[in-house]
Amino acid sequence: MVCRDLRLFSVPGWELVLLGFLLGAVQSYALELNLTNSEKVTCLYAKWQMNFTVRYETTSRNDTTVTISDLGTSTYNGSICGDDKNGPRISVQFGSSFSWIVNFTKEMSTYSIDSISFSYDTSDNTTFPDAKDKGIITVYDPVTIRIPLNDIFRCNSLSTLEKNDVVQHYWDVLVQAFVPNGTVSTKEFLCDKDKSSTTLAPIISTTVPSPTTAPTPKDKPEVGTYSVNNGNGTCLLATMGLQLNFTHNKVAWVININPNTTDFTGSCHPQTALLRLNSSNIKNLDFVFAVKNENRFYLKEVNVSLNLGNGSVFNITNNNLSYWDAPLGSSYMCNKEQTVSVSGTFQINTFGLRVQPFNVVEGKYSTAQDCSADDDNFLVPIAVGAALAGVLILVLLAYFIGLKRHQTGYEQF
Repeated sequence: MVCRDLRLFSVPGWELVLLGFLLGAVQSYALELNLTNSEKVTCLYAKWQMNFTVRYETTSRNDTTVTISDLGTSTYNGSICGDDKNGPRISVQFGSSFSWIVNFTKEMSTYSIDSISFSYDTSDNTTFPDAKDKGIITVYDPVTIRIPLNDIFRCNSLSTLEKNDVVQHYWDVLVQAFVPNGTVSTKEFLCDKDKSSTTLAPIISTTVPSPTTAPTPKDKPEVGTYSVNNGNGTCLLATMGLQLNFTHNKVAWVININPNTTDFTGSCHPQTALLRLNSSNIKNLDFVFAVKNENRFYLKEVNVSLNLGNGSVFNITNNNLSYWDAPLGSSYMCNKEQTVSVSGTFQINTFGLRVQPFNVVEGKYSTAQDCSADDDNFLVPIAVGAALAGVLILVLLAYFIGLKRHQTGYEQF
């Protein structure tokens, strides 16, 4: 009998780096599995993050993509320690129609991450609305990553598997199969990307600022217009200038996003919507919107992965945000500069912002709710009005007091 100590927990805005072998999800959940045998001794340990992007054809013969990043409540049925006939296996089920399996093999002095398979069911109309072909599809990838026996494999860097219509992302991977005597090793075997990142030459040759040093301001970014379409037309609209401010390896960076060289895609669902931007140096910049209380929407999550050159990658995610709040059926607008603080080391400055991730009608924005920054424009007229009201009250008080004294004088006479 196999016992499993399983945990799924949210990781709010800390630096991501890819899961170079294990699960495929680009979101903000860390999966952790401590697999034990019948004697309650650890035989396999794994911790990682992953997500998936799937392209499928709709009944209208349009290609659309969906990102599976919210693993929800995962189960690990079918995960085994292995025996003389079968090697160890990690098997994960999540959502209503997804499964992910990693197989391990063993040789004389090494063990291998042998293969990864991902299955999804396009009959799930919630995830794959209007899919032309219905049924279970499995993508199989031979991997063959060899690791010395008794070592634990680590790959913080972002890794990607792409085959057919599926892109799998992995980062923050830590795994050891064939754990000897129930003791997880402290000796790490690094993936190639992590090895190269430890010997990188400085990206910026000038004096390195401290993490608290503010980056030199740049010109305002150009405002771009982005949209997401589903089978029924435009389902998400966004207009904004974006400036990324972050610190990586004690170096402050400021990047203005050029909408003319930026591609965009995304997906729309009843309770969530995704806008994904990417370019030559932006692997992905995800804005995830959600519905709350059935009558409002807000920006719930931001995921980013940037190529900084020389093999250096910056990753960050936070799925516990609360920005850009507005009623469903309206848009959110903020003409002034606004800051979205994703983490202590990563912020997004927005300019000329307007978004509507739900209930878009005829591809046009609905009535906008202004942000609190724009509300400052009304402070002056409000203050003037309040002052005039105060003066009027004083005049009326003086009048009534004078009238009362006048009447009292008549009575005494």
